[in-house]
Amino acid sequence: MPRPQRPRRPSRTDGAARRIGRPSSSRTPKPPATDGPVIELEVGRIAHGGIAVARHEGRVVFVADAIPGERVRARVTDASKERFWRADTVEVVEASPDRREHVWAEASVDRAPELRAGGAEFGHIRMPRQRELKAQVATDALARFAGLERRVEVEPVDGALAPGVDADEGTGWRTRVRLHVDRDGRVGPYAARSHTVVPVTSLPLAAPELQALAPLGAPMPGTATIDLVAPGDGRAEVVVDAAAGDRGRIVHEVVDGRRFRLDRGGFWQVHRGAAATLSHAVRDLVDPDRFDPRAANLDLYGGVGLLAAAVGDRFGDTVRITSVEADERATDHAAANLADWVGARAETGRVDRWLAELDAVADQALRARLRGALVVLDPPRSGAGREVVERLAALRPAQLLYVACDPVALARDLGTFHEHGYGVEAMRAFDLFPNTHHVEAVVRLGAIV
Repeated sequence: MPRPQRPRRPSRTDGAARRIGRPSSSRTPKPPATDGPVIELEVGRIAHGGIAVARHEGRVVFVADAIPGERVRARVTDASKERFWRADTVEVVEASPDRREHVWAEASVDRAPELRAGGAEFGHIRMPRQRELKAQVATDALARFAGLERRVEVEPVDGALAPGVDADEGTGWRTRVRLHVDRDGRVGPYAARSHTVVPVTSLPLAAPELQALAPLGAPMPGTATIDLVAPGDGRAEVVVDAAAGDRGRIVHEVVDGRRFRLDRGGFWQVHRGAAATLSHAVRDLVDPDRFDPRAANLDLYGGVGLLAAAVGDRFGDTVRITSVEADERATDHAAANLADWVGARAETGRVDRWLAELDAVADQALRARLRGALVVLDPPRSGAGREVVERLAALRPAQLLYVACDPVALARDLGTFHEHGYGVEAMRAFDLFPNTHHVEAVVRLGAIV
């Protein structure tokens, strides 16, 4: 495989930030209006992004903190668009039987919308209905953007993989939390859809050890951010104003007895049981009849080697696999984490450019090894994109496993794969972000006969 020669701008880090709820831009969004009109709405479906859809006098209204089937009173926060408005629920007139007391008091509909903590937008919905709504959004995305009529089922995380997590409430699962500090030194999360800090007295989604460490209520003047980190090695920490150099601090995560080293500020799945859940899904979804351990197998957007290791653990120490990752530090860790397989390599490169260079140098023998390959890809939230998908399809691998955290981006890429001769053979979806609208999926694709 070619090793890229030009310096790469890390793209995986941006994707990682989006996955754990950190802002991907320094721009401050326009705060929602607090003096808009209050209108009564009958709530329809849930849209992508976790916002409910209603209509008012023929106009679409996207309304937060509502459940399909409810009647609510909502304050219009943005009427600048001709085609739709945005609104926040301020009163539930007719409640859904799936409504419950919000798991996070500071995010409850009882509070003013601008003072509701963000990051738990489904916390007012019973857990089974949350998963049904996520499944509906994913099913609709597949139909609209991929032309695929396939019913999605969202599975809860196996409790054995997530000690300390309350599966019934969807709490205690976050092993990484970022808090912010305002100009007055007050600590808290951002309010929903804004950069306003909301002081809170609890962090119910956080792992218990982080709840105990969080400096809530204590003034922190002169501070910008506070990161709470609970890696698998058991050393929970509070990190104040993490700088780029903080990424040199090494922690260890453990999945099925295997230790993975990574920087403390590097990407890792935030749900306590997520890494094991995805490892098991990737391992189980590979079709062994089409897997060749000697082929030019690929792990794209590979991070620190979690999914490459899952493949190696299933098929043994003869597996050849190349992990490609834009973040140089993560690549260094991947090389160490994959040392058990003599045929495993970790290379630094942006996936789109790395594939372009591969295509430029691949001879007939390498192309034959690629045609027998398994390709695992776990892109950032925005998806792999058309260029990457088209280059992968042109390699004609035996099978692909696509790990996705955004149903619309996934569906768009699946549609492109289908255009180029690859169809969905198997799919699983997991509730790795309880009490939020997010869902993770693992899809196996193969050549359409």
